[in-house]
Amino acid sequence: MAVSATGADVEAMCPYRLVLEHITSRWGVLILIALMDRPYRFSELRRAVSGYGRAVSEKMLTQTLQTLERDGLVHRDAKPVIPPRVDYSLTDLGREAAEQVRGLAVWTEKRMGDVEKAREEYDEARS
Repeated sequence: MAVSATGADVEAMCPYRLVLEHITSRWGVLILIALMDRPYRFSELRRAVSGYGRAVSEKMLTQTLQTLERDGLVHRDAKPVIPPRVDYSLTDLGREAAEQVRGLAVWTEKRMGDVEKAREEYDEARS
């Protein structure tokens, strides 16, 4: 009989993998890198993250921010003003993670030519 695991069960079984997935997710990486520069309001952050290519939906940005906030990487500062103002920034833990992710992003940009060459060689060998 198969047992269905809840989200909490999966998190308890492999917490490291789950945090790594949050940090290295498609939008997680871009959010962390963008927030290294300065705090952003939601709409500013959405534009900054979408500037890398495909646009992030409001729903996906909200979900990713909530996940990163829960993991202690992002701070959400809601100011009680009208209209409401919410700023997102990195926590100390988030800044540390963002620096690691940015290193990988820099490496990727620097070595993209080598990756493309390897892909071409692989594809040629397969055809």
